[in-house]
Amino acid sequence: MPTKTLDAASTDTSTEAAQRLPTLMLAAGLSLGSAIALGLARFAYALLLPSMKLDLGWSFAQAGAMNTANALGYLLGALAFPRLARRWSAGVLFGAGCVTTALLMAISGLFADTHSLLALRVITGASSAAIFISGGVLAARLASARPHDAGLVLGLYYGGTGWGIVVSSVLVPLTIFNVAHGWQFAWFALAVACVVFAAIAIGAARKVESAHVAGSSAAHVSGIADAPRWPRFSPALAGYGLFGVGYIGYMTFIVALLRNAGISAAVVTGFYLLLGVATVVSARVWSGLLDRMRGGHALAILNALLAVATLLPALFTQPWVAFVSGVLFGATFLSAVASTTAFVRHNLPVSHWAKGISAFTIVFAFGQIVGPMVIGWVSDGAGLARGLVYSALLLAAGAVLAVCQKPLRGV
Repeated sequence: MPTKTLDAASTDTSTEAAQRLPTLMLAAGLSLGSAIALGLARFAYALLLPSMKLDLGWSFAQAGAMNTANALGYLLGALAFPRLARRWSAGVLFGAGCVTTALLMAISGLFADTHSLLALRVITGASSAAIFISGGVLAARLASARPHDAGLVLGLYYGGTGWGIVVSSVLVPLTIFNVAHGWQFAWFALAVACVVFAAIAIGAARKVESAHVAGSSAAHVSGIADAPRWPRFSPALAGYGLFGVGYIGYMTFIVALLRNAGISAAVVTGFYLLLGVATVVSARVWSGLLDRMRGGHALAILNALLAVATLLPALFTQPWVAFVSGVLFGATFLSAVASTTAFVRHNLPVSHWAKGISAFTIVFAFGQIVGPMVIGWVSDGAGLARGLVYSALLLAAGAVLAVCQKPLRGV
């Protein structure tokens, strides 16, 4: 009898592993959409910024305006998404966003005037929002199929941004040449990476949508119940908005800060590569936190850690401090984004997930519009280190607001 019991337990474990692996593989495939939307289309710009700033004669405020333009497009895309989602499925919007973003990245390598680049950054932001929000909806559906792994599934999706950071940290230094407008070649290389990632991500999105369409329909019918009004989760929204302001200041200017401090290009490349790897592995680190905490405490903890990570290179410019900062920041910042989707899953009915994720994305985009311009303006007047101090203070304020968010009862 004990032998039979052990055999049964072994069979159950094998079955569980066999069912779990396809879900995690789909989440990993889907995560390459996140890599396109943020890792390649937004964060790679930090590596391009020093070369573009020098070649085009920009101030830090002008350089920051490029990410502000991207965030403006992201905001417009987030505002349009609920209406688009009524007409097209999440999978269709995800695929269209991936293809459009890859095309826009290639076009960005054809222009060298500021106004054209600003316009392209706006449009790229809008297409990135379509990827990121629709991918978040698909990831939330996938997480619901395996509730015990929900935090890990969401973490894998958002942590996929790290793959974009890793790839860009390798591609950009290799494809920026010491000639006039030599940074344009890096845009073409990033566009090729987008195409490769899009092919995998779109395939995963189609599988998620086809596998869960029946379940989603049933959940929509049963979940059409009253959803909490937005004032009930305004502390989380406000905390997330400050996260958007604070984190984007770091991601826009950290490379420029390190280079200005005299740290070599090779060390900075290693720093950015390590940050990307830390982002990828963050899914495992914080999955339990996302599963357990149903209010704003997960976002509060992550914002507080990000404040520390942002403050470190502002106070100390030694390479080892930069690496500590990069690992802590990379292992934390996309989990803050995942925490908001986890909050939506825990507290809103299925029929309101797209609206809930869109609401958080909108305040996130507002923060990212303000962040690069304000931090760039501060940096022009008082130096990049002072700009990152302000970013850290905003992240700390976001932690205070998020901790005030209680779980929404009765959902």
